[in-house]
Amino acid sequence: MPFQTITTEVEDGVMTLTLNRPDRLNAFNRRMMDEMIAALDLADADDAVRALIVTGAGRGFCAGVDLSEEDAFTAAKLDPATRDADVWDNPANRDMGGMLALRLFNCLKPVIAAVNGPSVGIGTTMQLPMDIRIASETAKFGFVFARRGIVPEAASSWFLPRIVGMSQALEWCYTGRVFGADEALAGGLIRSVHAPDALLDAARTIAREIADTTAPVSIALTRQMMWRMAGADHPMRAHQIDSRAIAARSVSGDAAEGVASFLEKRAPVFPDRVTAQMPGFFPWWDEPEWHVKRPEEA
Repeated sequence: MPFQTITTEVEDGVMTLTLNRPDRLNAFNRRMMDEMIAALDLADADDAVRALIVTGAGRGFCAGVDLSEEDAFTAAKLDPATRDADVWDNPANRDMGGMLALRLFNCLKPVIAAVNGPSVGIGTTMQLPMDIRIASETAKFGFVFARRGIVPEAASSWFLPRIVGMSQALEWCYTGRVFGADEALAGGLIRSVHAPDALLDAARTIAREIADTTAPVSIALTRQMMWRMAGADHPMRAHQIDSRAIAARSVSGDAAEGVASFLEKRAPVFPDRVTAQMPGFFPWWDEPEWHVKRPEEA
């Protein structure tokens, strides 16, 4: 599929998605949103893709929204005082960073951000629904919204406090300052800092460990279980879905292979595929009855 604002490359089970507007420091626009979502759709539908790496072309990761474009922040032309929830559920009226964040949230493959340079605004908030974030020594981050007279977007009010804690999230958003990789590491935003020429190799090492040693269906389930339970109202919710997942996976071809490969001291070759062998209860969060019973009554 031809893209104009990104490139994708699949090698040995790892898709590298590169933001590709280097002349604009990979500034984000609606076309980039559409193309990133399309690339995630392709990755989820391709069993050969076991993990994704997201990085930027040139010297930057993403300089935020392209402010030269008319619909820089939102396509909504409605009165923001409108209270009708259906209006704000309509994609035509929603913040485009949030639409990308929610697609990342729903992804079935693990996503690694390899932040190779400056990233501010959506350049930083798009990283939050990614699973593992690593950065170059030259990386910059910034939740600069208050300095532009707006507010954090891309569902970052949900993601950021869960990743770094409320106090750190509020400090970064209140000040709007741009900060470096060392502060991002100390604050828990990123996993590790690397020399610029070692960044992608480090990301590939993480991706390879996932791709070479784990069952893809188990990874897809684990990803959704972890993210969705972050907002659960009681640990019983996690216990319920854990029990269903263990019951389904324990009789799978993957479980048989996992045990056999362990006993035979060899690398596993997991047979199940995300496109064909996700358990019948997936996606469980769409079940109406899932939210009915009070956990303490179970």
